[in-house]
This record gives sequence, structure tokens and C-alpha cells, in this order.
Amino acid sequence: MLIFLGCYRRRLEERAGTMSAETATGPTEDQVEILEYNFNKVDKHPDSTTLCLIAAEAGLSEEETQKWFKQRLAKWRRSEGLPSECRSVTD
Repeated sequence: MLIFLGCYRRRLEERAGTMSAETATGPTEDQVEILEYNFNKVDKHPDSTTLCLIAAEAGLSEEETQKWFKQRLAKWRRSEGLPSECRSVTD
């Protein structure tokens, strides 16, 4: 329950423009470590609840976390020789 309140608080801070300068320049090394761990060990396609939990753990907004996962998934797909975005089975 507290984690979801944290996500709500973070959204309010974003609207008020009080987010830290760290998140404006991208995630820190510690945040990337958390994101990478969750990407590799937990889920490459997190649902909204999991995304909120990961965002809270990393200290990022849900939007930043979602953007990071989207970019990281595209990078992973390229490294696997897959198209960066899969539109259908015939791609």
C-alpha cells in the first residue's frame, strides 16, 4: 500500500515540478542497476503494477521507468537479431 502512495506522491511532485535534477538527466548508476536487474531477472514486459513497484524501488517516475523499459527492450531485441518493435507474427 505504501508503495502505491509513493507512486501517487511522485506524480504530484512531477506536476509541481519538484523532481530532482538527477531524473532530468537520466537514471543514476544505482537506478540503472535496479532497472537492469528487473529487466533481466523479473520481466521484460512489466504490467502497470509491477512497473509502479520498480519505479518506486528505483526512485523514478512510472513514465521514466516505462520509457527506459521500452528503450531497453528495443536494444535487447536488436541484440537478439529481432526487429526493435514486433508488429505481427509475419514481421
